Amino acid sequence: MIDTGTLSLFMLAVLALFLSPGPNMAFVLSHGLAHGVRGGFAAAIGISAADLVHTLCAATGVTALVAAWPPSFDVLRYAGALYLLWLAWQALHPAGARSAAQAQPAGFARIVRMALLNNLVNPKALLFFMVFLPQFVNPAHGHVTLQLLVLGILLSLMALVFNTVLGAFSGQIGRRLQARPGAAKFQRGFLALVMAGLALRLLLLDRPTKGI
Repeated sequence: MIDTGTLSLFMLAVLALFLSPGPNMAFVLSHGLAHGVRGGFAAAIGISAADLVHTLCAATGVTALVAAWPPSFDVLRYAGALYLLWLAWQALHPAGARSAAQAQPAGFARIVRMALLNNLVNPKALLFFMVFLPQFVNPAHGHVTLQLLVLGILLSLMALVFNTVLGAFSGQIGRRLQARPGAAKFQRGFLALVMAGLALRLLLLDRPTKGI
C-alpha cells in the first residue's frame, strides 16, 4: 500500500493545486454567490463526484482508451463549451415568464448535475487524472489499480472539504448581497459571465501534441 511519506507529498501537491485559481474554483464561487451556501455546497458535491468518476476511469484504463482517440480532446472541449454557454443562457433567461429578479435559486440536485457534467466534459480534467495520479504510485507497494483508487478517493474527499468551505464563503457574500436592490439580477449576470468565460477558456485550450 501507499506509504505515509508519499501520501503526505500527494496531499501537499493537491492542496497547492486547489489554491491555484481554476475552473472548479470559479464554478463553486459563482454558484455560491448566485445561489447561496447550498449552491456552493451542491457545486462542491458535483465536482467531487466527477473526481471519483475520473479516478475510476483512470484506474480501469478507460481514460487511456479515450485519450488514444485523436479527436477526443476537441469533442470534449466543444461539448463542454456548448454546455457552459447553455448554462450562461439559463442564468440570464430563467425558465418561465419570471424575470431574473423574481427567479428562484436553482435546485440543489440541478447544481450538483451541472458541476458534475462541467467537470466530466473538461478534457484538461481527463488529462490531469491520467497524468497526475500515477506519479504517486509505486508498483513495488502493491496493486497499482488499488493505489490509483485510494489516491483518487483521497483527492475527491479533499476537494469536497476545500470546495465546501469555498462555497460557504461565497454563499455568505451572496446572502449579504441579496438585501440590496437589483442583487438577484447582478448575481445571475455574474454567474452567466463566469460560465461564458469558462466556455471561452475551453475553446482556447491548446491541443496536446501527444495523447488526447
